[in-house]
Amino acid sequence: MKKLFTMTLFAAALTMTAQETQNKAEQSEAKKEKPKTQIVEASCGQCQFGMTQQKGCDLAVRIDGKSYFVDGTSIDQHGDAHAHDGFCNSIRKAEVSGEVVNNRFKATSFTLIEEKKTKN
Repeated sequence: MKKLFTMTLFAAALTMTAQETQNKAEQSEAKKEKPKTQIVEASCGQCQFGMTQQKGCDLAVRIDGKSYFVDGTSIDQHGDAHAHDGFCNSIRKAEVSGEVVNNRFKATSFTLIEEKKTKN
């Protein structure tokens, strides 16, 4: 009987310790900051922002005056880059969330902001 009581007590202690560890892990995940949403300038890094780290036409954003190539979306996912209002010919505004990692912007969301048309 003594052994049964000891084993039950041991099992209960082990279960509580496991739950405590799981709760700490969940709290740690909750404390991680979600990337903030911000309005940035978006365009072709090479054609409009003068970036020379890679060749071709690639999507880039300018945050606080510094340009970063974008991972998580591409220049071709947002229309014809060479159209009159495309990224190679204009700088657009976009609402983005993500973070800068290794000098690149890792986008978790990227939405172009429609320009208001002016009447002539």
